[in-house]
Amino acid sequence: MKYLCQVWLDERVMQALSEAEKRDLDRQSMAYDLELTERGHLLLASPLAAPETALTLRVREGKLSTTDGPYAESREHLGGFLLIEARDFTEATEIASHVPIARYGSIELRALCDIPDHGQEQ
Repeated sequence: MKYLCQVWLDERVMQALSEAEKRDLDRQSMAYDLELTERGHLLLASPLAAPETALTLRVREGKLSTTDGPYAESREHLGGFLLIEARDFTEATEIASHVPIARYGSIELRALCDIPDHGQEQ
């Protein structure tokens, strides 16, 4: 099964890290990504640009409206993600629990839904 690990961060916590701590966190994160790739678990991972760069879009009654930045007011923001493959939720939890940045933020783990392929004839 595929699982999305959403990385939630408090920017104040991240800004409080020293440059050496940030470099070490980057090194540990890249090493864990490589390990997960080699074990066949990591499908895709990426940090995200700062929330201020976001654009929230809505379509209501056929009309598009946009708002700069994220819609939710929160101390935490979505800072990145990992898309993993795991046998079950227990294994996915074990994998997510070792993501290095979890020491500074939180990881929200969700299973991806199976979507039937309606475009293919059976």
